[in-house]
Amino acid sequence: MTDFERAVLRVLAGLAPGEVVTYGEVADQAGHPGAARAVGALLRRTTEDVPWWRVVGAGGLLRAPSARLQAELLRAEGVPVRDGRVTLGGSPPGNR
Repeated sequence: MTDFERAVLRVLAGLAPGEVVTYGEVADQAGHPGAARAVGALLRRTTEDVPWWRVVGAGGLLRAPSARLQAELLRAEGVPVRDGRVTLGGSPPGNR
Protein backbone atom coordinates (compact mmCIF):
# COMPACT_ATOMS: atom_id res chain seq x y z
CA MET A 1 0.00 0.00 0.00
CA THR A 2 1.34 3.45 -0.89
CA ASP A 3 1.67 6.44 1.43
CA PHE A 4 -1.10 8.13 -0.56
CA GLU A 5 -3.46 5.17 -0.08
CA ARG A 6 -2.72 5.01 3.66
CA ALA A 7 -3.34 8.75 4.02
CA VAL A 8 -6.66 8.58 2.16
CA LEU A 9 -7.83 5.58 4.18
CA ARG A 10 -6.94 7.42 7.42
CA VAL A 11 -9.11 10.37 6.33
CA LEU A 12 -12.00 8.05 5.51
CA ALA A 13 -11.64 6.18 8.81
CA GLY A 14 -12.06 9.50 10.59
CA LEU A 15 -15.42 10.27 8.98
CA ALA A 16 -18.41 9.89 11.29
CA PRO A 17 -21.68 8.35 10.10
CA GLY A 18 -23.62 11.05 8.27
CA GLU A 19 -20.50 13.09 7.51
CA VAL A 20 -20.04 13.75 3.80
CA VAL A 21 -16.94 15.15 2.06
CA THR A 22 -15.87 15.61 -1.54
CA TYR A 23 -13.10 13.74 -3.32
CA GLY A 24 -11.12 16.99 -3.36
CA GLU A 25 -11.54 17.48 0.38
CA VAL A 26 -10.28 13.95 1.02
CA ALA A 27 -7.26 14.60 -1.19
CA ASP A 28 -6.54 17.87 0.64
CA GLN A 29 -6.92 16.32 4.09
CA ALA A 30 -4.69 13.43 3.04
CA GLY A 31 -1.95 15.92 2.13
CA HIS A 32 -2.35 15.53 -1.64
CA PRO A 33 -4.21 18.59 -2.95
CA GLY A 34 -5.34 18.19 -6.52
CA ALA A 35 -5.55 14.40 -6.31
CA ALA A 36 -9.34 14.11 -6.29
CA ARG A 37 -9.36 11.74 -9.27
CA ALA A 38 -6.79 9.51 -7.59
CA VAL A 39 -9.04 9.37 -4.51
CA GLY A 40 -11.91 8.25 -6.75
CA ALA A 41 -9.75 5.60 -8.39
CA LEU A 42 -8.72 4.28 -4.99
CA LEU A 43 -12.31 4.17 -3.74
CA ARG A 44 -13.42 2.20 -6.80
CA ARG A 45 -11.15 -0.65 -5.71
CA THR A 46 -11.64 -0.56 -1.94
CA THR A 47 -13.50 -3.08 0.16
CA GLU A 48 -16.88 -2.62 1.77
CA ASP A 49 -15.36 -1.82 5.17
CA VAL A 50 -14.13 1.54 3.80
CA PRO A 51 -16.92 4.18 4.00
CA TRP A 52 -16.68 5.13 0.30
CA TRP A 53 -20.33 6.23 0.24
CA ARG A 54 -19.48 9.29 2.37
CA VAL A 55 -17.41 10.77 -0.46
CA VAL A 56 -19.21 12.71 -3.19
CA GLY A 57 -18.31 14.84 -6.16
CA ALA A 58 -18.04 18.61 -6.17
CA GLY A 59 -21.36 20.28 -5.45
CA GLY A 60 -22.59 17.19 -3.58
CA LEU A 61 -23.10 15.05 -6.67
CA LEU A 62 -23.24 11.31 -6.02
CA ARG A 63 -20.45 9.84 -8.13
CA ALA A 64 -19.93 6.28 -6.97
CA PRO A 65 -20.28 3.50 -9.54
CA SER A 66 -23.66 2.82 -7.97
CA ALA A 67 -25.21 6.17 -7.12
CA ARG A 68 -28.41 4.38 -6.11
CA LEU A 69 -26.58 2.28 -3.49
CA GLN A 70 -24.64 5.34 -2.34
CA ALA A 71 -27.91 7.24 -1.86
CA GLU A 72 -29.38 4.35 0.15
CA LEU A 73 -26.32 4.14 2.41
CA LEU A 74 -26.25 7.90 2.97
CA ARG A 75 -29.99 8.01 3.73
CA ALA A 76 -29.51 5.18 6.24
CA GLU A 77 -27.07 7.52 8.04
CA GLY A 78 -29.60 10.36 8.03
CA VAL A 79 -28.16 12.30 5.08
CA PRO A 80 -30.86 13.81 2.85
CA VAL A 81 -30.35 12.99 -0.83
CA ARG A 82 -32.30 14.86 -3.49
CA ASP A 83 -31.94 14.53 -7.24
CA GLY A 84 -28.69 12.59 -6.91
CA ARG A 85 -27.08 15.20 -4.66
CA VAL A 86 -26.42 15.89 -1.00
CA THR A 87 -26.17 19.27 0.69
CA LEU A 88 -22.65 20.53 1.25
CA GLY A 89 -21.84 23.55 3.35
CA GLY A 90 -25.40 24.14 4.51
CA SER A 91 -27.13 25.17 1.28
CA PRO A 92 -29.84 22.93 -0.18
CA PRO A 93 -29.10 20.86 -3.29
CA GLY A 94 -29.72 22.84 -6.45
CA ASN A 95 -29.10 26.19 -4.72
CA ARG A 96 -25.34 26.27 -5.20
